[in-house]
Amino acid sequence: MAGPSSQPPTAAGPASATLVRIADQSQIEFELEFFSSLLEHSPDFVEVLKEHAKNLAQVRRHPEGLSIDRRIAQLRPGDSLARYNLACSLALTRHKDEAIAELREAVQLGYRDFDFIKQDRDLDAIRRDPRFREILREYDRTR
Repeated sequence: MAGPSSQPPTAAGPASATLVRIADQSQIEFELEFFSSLLEHSPDFVEVLKEHAKNLAQVRRHPEGLSIDRRIAQLRPGDSLARYNLACSLALTRHKDEAIAELREAVQLGYRDFDFIKQDRDLDAIRRDPRFREILREYDRTR
């Protein structure tokens, strides 16, 4: 009868290849892949959509982030933060007219972090637009 092997078992096959690939990924790469996989099975999972959009923005994949932010705003049309994030994605992808419209909608729905709006680099593409300044002036008049 053979005794216990002194060699450790080796992993083989697709599962071990997946584990090696995951181990070599950065945290953001892992999360992008993970959330993308979750969304394939649950495309309307808003909390996952939010995290995925945040990660896409972090790696500057703005067109993909815009698609996700559009989906979130569609699922939560009355959510002022969702509309603000959509405005940011639109500005980052140079959809200036839509960005202004979404920013106005966010404010009308109750988004009130105007100090952040004034310094948010995501909105740089629309910052010099007179309509942007008008949104800020309207807020100042109502305070």
